[in-house]
Amino acid sequence: MRFDKKFWATAFTLSGTIIGAGILGMPYVFSKSGFALGVFWLVFLGLATLYVSLCLGEITLRTKKVHQIPGYAEFYLGKWGKKIMLFAMFFGIYSALLAYLIGEGESFSKLFFGSFKYSILFAIGFWFVMTLFLREGIDGLKKIEFRGVLLTISIILFTFLFFFQEIKTENLVSVDYSNIFVPFGVVLFALLGFSSIPEMRIEIMGKERKLKKAIIVGTIIPVVLYLIFTMTFLGVFGKTVSEVATISSDSFIPVLGIFTMMAAYFVLSFSLLNVFDYDLNTRKNSFLFVSLVPILMYLITATFNLVSFVDILGIAGVVTGGLTIMIILLINIRAKVLGNRKPEFSIPMNWFIFAIFAAVFAMGVVFEILNIYLR
Repeated sequence: MRFDKKFWATAFTLSGTIIGAGILGMPYVFSKSGFALGVFWLVFLGLATLYVSLCLGEITLRTKKVHQIPGYAEFYLGKWGKKIMLFAMFFGIYSALLAYLIGEGESFSKLFFGSFKYSILFAIGFWFVMTLFLREGIDGLKKIEFRGVLLTISIILFTFLFFFQEIKTENLVSVDYSNIFVPFGVVLFALLGFSSIPEMRIEIMGKERKLKKAIIVGTIIPVVLYLIFTMTFLGVFGKTVSEVATISSDSFIPVLGIFTMMAAYFVLSFSLLNVFDYDLNTRKNSFLFVSLVPILMYLITATFNLVSFVDILGIAGVVTGGLTIMIILLINIRAKVLGNRKPEFSIPMNWFIFAIFAAVFAMGVVFEILNIYLR
């Protein structure tokens, strides 16, 4: 069978969008619930996000013109749909940028001084360097995005091989049902990659019948890599694993987490800049919004010790993930009726399925808030 370069490039587009620094918080939340329950949520939410991604893939194929998700929301639901999607995007990206500032500050401080004493200074320094990179524009993005994805995959495989002999099975067998919902928000955050589906539709143009398979493969790859990474760090460090998994080790491992978050921070900053420039037409002040808001959020959070790295990932997961999923499913229902193109595949979708998803994610929001309150 011939190697289909276009198919694999399309699948890797989704995998590269999904795989991000959210992976660094997964071993910690798995340690709270137990590895088995964490794997349950990884598989369950992996299947749920795969289903929603396929629904979005169908939407792109039912629509002649390619949009981003806010564009599809406006086309099929009206301006209210677009506004909700823009809120979800802003909330998710700003939350992620805040989490990465916290993670980078702690990682650099642990790497150079063996403690978190200088986290704030290192976070400010990291923000300053990233702001300078952001001014380089699209050329800097393409280099960091591509290399960042390769680096993240390499990190996962390297850490598994490096720590393989130190993995203790006893760290993977305990289960705590009282913390069953703890991994929900962080795992959902780590699986979000819906924004790449419209880009996949463009990439695979001329072979649209393969889009469904590309979405399936592109989702499975991150789930498998997440499983390997989490099993490695939880198996080695057990209950002592840090919220940012890579700073659990006193060796060179924190460097790997630093580069992972660095790539993710830059890519998300550039995506946010595009939202201000093209969706909100605020080019004059967009750079200030993208660069200053995250550092102000960080300084307030750090000064008053409001939330942790994992707390932010969890909140972003349930709010951004939940809203985005609900909007995509609503769009799919409307697109089946109002679409102006015959799709290459169709996904079963009705109000009963929508109600099930709504109930699950509403429950996720409640338990995520309770988890943060009780920690």
